[in-house]
Amino acid sequence: MFYDKKNRMTKIRLTRTFNSLFGAVAIVGLFVIGTNAYAQQEEIDQLFQLAEQGDANAQSNLGAMYLSGEGIPQDYVEAARWFRLAAEQGEARAQSMLGVMYSNGEGVTQDKAEAAKWYRLAAEQGVAPAQHMLGFVYSHGMGVTQDLAESAKWYRLAAEQGIAEAQYNLGVMYGNGIGVAQDYVEAAEWYRLAAEKGYVNAQYELGDLYFEGIGVAQDKMEAVKWYRLAADQGNAEAQRILGLMYHQGEGVPQDYMKAVKWSRLAAEQGEARAQSLLGFMYGNGEGVPQDYVEAHKWHNLAASRLTGDMRELAFEARELVAQKMTSAQIAEAQRLAREWDKTHRSEVK
Repeated sequence: MFYDKKNRMTKIRLTRTFNSLFGAVAIVGLFVIGTNAYAQQEEIDQLFQLAEQGDANAQSNLGAMYLSGEGIPQDYVEAARWFRLAAEQGEARAQSMLGVMYSNGEGVTQDKAEAAKWYRLAAEQGVAPAQHMLGFVYSHGMGVTQDLAESAKWYRLAAEQGIAEAQYNLGVMYGNGIGVAQDYVEAAEWYRLAAEKGYVNAQYELGDLYFEGIGVAQDKMEAVKWYRLAADQGNAEAQRILGLMYHQGEGVPQDYMKAVKWSRLAAEQGEARAQSLLGFMYGNGEGVPQDYVEAHKWHNLAASRLTGDMRELAFEARELVAQKMTSAQIAEAQRLAREWDKTHRSEVK
């Protein structure tokens, strides 16, 4: 029941925050405001003077300062105003940031079409994050007519400049044949580039390809390597599979204690199949002392989340454990499951 066939369709992702998409908020120019340094008042005064004289670079830097709150009070409206002045002069980084602000409705009224306009202007000047964003808006039809081939074009340009999320998204498109001909080898190559930069979803997907031998030679030890990297970053599905591999001894020596460790991490995030495996291990005393109350609790939680045949199997596992328990033990297991649900309700997707 733990090895269900996996749907290979993977979602194209977008990290929303300014910092993760554009790096440090500071814009390289006359004034670089690092995350650990603050501009002196005289430098700020000079920056304002240059910006008011129409210096696009200074306007862009001033927008960045208002956006981040570095040296001056944070003010998205002012950030958008200065970015616009710079953007209208063709300052590419300001065009990118103005696109982000229109996308998120921060400092301006949210307007996806206006966001796409500014992303395009910056993307055509070679700004990699703007190219990535333009790929995203085309893939989802946000402010533009959806065009998957156009999406792939812009993702590729950003990916070739090293944007990890664009590399991952291009891997998704190749893996699923979205906007490009399906090509698992290409998918694996793009996932690898993103994974090597620490992009967690790419690490998980690359582990998956090695586990299944899709686009790469099957290598379960290599799969474990990538699953572990993703699991260490909190990816629940990678934690679940790593727990399962330790339980079965696939790609690693069988180790029930490590199976419990990784399954528990996934189970605590609400991963139902990991909850089911954890219940199984508690019921059999694998890697933990045998504990029917804990086994019932985890099977019960799994049964409430799984669907179809897997849910039926979880029901059966729970009832088999219940046959070995007293009424008081069942009541305690149900109480623990209820408390777990209450505690994790807002955390579990």
